[in-house]
Amino acid sequence: MPRYAAIDVGSNSIRLMVAEADRGGAIQTLIEDRQVTRLGESVFRTGQLDPQAAEDALAVLTRMTAAFREHAPFAVRVVATAALRDASNSDDFIDRATEITGVPLEIISGQEEARLIHMGVETRWPHPGERILIIDIGGGSAEIIEGVEGQLQAAFSRPLGAVRLQSVILSNDPPTSEDLERLNEYIGEKLAVSLRRIARGGFARAIGTSASASAVVCAVNRIPRPKRELADQRRATRDQIRKLYQRLCTMNLAARRKLTGIGPRRAEIILPGAAVLLRVLDEFDIPQLAYCAAGVRDGIIRDLALRGVGRERARLDREQRSVVEQFARRFGVDLRHSRHVATFARELFDALAPLHKRPPEEGRLLEAAAYLRDVGHAINDTSHHKHSRYIVANSGLAGFTAVERECVALLCRYHRKAPPMARHPEFQALTPDQRRSVMVLAPLLRLADALDRSRDQRVEGISCTVRNGTVELVVQSALDTGLERWAVEGAALFFRQAYERSIVVKREET
Repeated sequence: MPRYAAIDVGSNSIRLMVAEADRGGAIQTLIEDRQVTRLGESVFRTGQLDPQAAEDALAVLTRMTAAFREHAPFAVRVVATAALRDASNSDDFIDRATEITGVPLEIISGQEEARLIHMGVETRWPHPGERILIIDIGGGSAEIIEGVEGQLQAAFSRPLGAVRLQSVILSNDPPTSEDLERLNEYIGEKLAVSLRRIARGGFARAIGTSASASAVVCAVNRIPRPKRELADQRRATRDQIRKLYQRLCTMNLAARRKLTGIGPRRAEIILPGAAVLLRVLDEFDIPQLAYCAAGVRDGIIRDLALRGVGRERARLDREQRSVVEQFARRFGVDLRHSRHVATFARELFDALAPLHKRPPEEGRLLEAAAYLRDVGHAINDTSHHKHSRYIVANSGLAGFTAVERECVALLCRYHRKAPPMARHPEFQALTPDQRRSVMVLAPLLRLADALDRSRDQRVEGISCTVRNGTVELVVQSALDTGLERWAVEGAALFFRQAYERSIVVKREET
């Protein structure tokens, strides 16, 4: 499956997620990372980013960028929320963050933030037939979201983030009665617009996202902070949250840090987070809160997958496809067969990205080779793969650089017979990275070719997954595919050498 990366530069923390996602948006997480930076702390007091906090955040982005690049994602989206929306001196930070990550840092609106949160929740915990209320309390803002039958119905982004409230309202530790009164008045004032627009009552459940909701649910259920993943889809009643809030109001920071489920940094801002959660449950008359571990990052991944972002990088564009088809036609290639092989090559490249870890752009070279691998038949059927290499390497194939053309030529060379060897001068002339590319892409071309060995398109489709160190290739067909399966088994030896994985071939009748 294609993989994607998302970075959420929040007001309290920066989060990274890299995941594989299918075309339906189902997500399989590969890595997650989170680092508290408190980027918004100075913004909410002074209107500007603190230079040291900005440097710390950029260092975190540098580390996270190195992490996601190891997974060669098809596409990456980096977004920032309330802190950078509000900061008057964010331009330099945005420029440097963009340079570090290699993709533009987007300052998203509260509405876009809410849309992504809702999409993330529906990815992890779908509610196709219910009305739900999602409460996401970040560092700078809180998103109040109404979802009906899996669709976003209404969303409001309010300046009720935990870092913001702690910074501008709660100046004493423990808070004074005047602090608490001012806090509750402010929350009520900022919630008013959402209360007028979202009907009270009738919700199947309220779902809290973000670390404030996690800490509250962990504290109520006495789940230790190191095991906070156990809080996913756990619940806390409104009465339990009220009792917790009342305790928090009497505690100083040192006492809050001792509470089970609340980490040392979260203890600094948990009181305003709990206050917002409780007020929302009271106002909308919802008896309990369930926690969901989803967030903006999950929504980004699903959104990228559903829109197919990045897939175009691994596909021949219209002009390139026209060029290779015309070139293949000139040499008498069976285009119906070649198109079928090219489709299988694309599917294998996408599905096995976690193993080959090649840049998406190399999928275009594999697809081109699928069209051109048989042009050598125009010279001689004997050793036609070598003739194909010569023809492609010495062509003026428009739309491809000289390096790309040589890679395509060598993929044609190795689509059959002997695998790449050190004694082959053309292969040895490549850089180490180019040799690696040919070594892992050529077996995919052989498999794709084998899947239409009969040349009459008996195989209608394929699916390919990696399970327990083995590649499972499912062949979908209503006809006998014995010849294709035999050919795949023959190509599997080269695949095992390159990928150190065995292939299991199964047939699924259509």
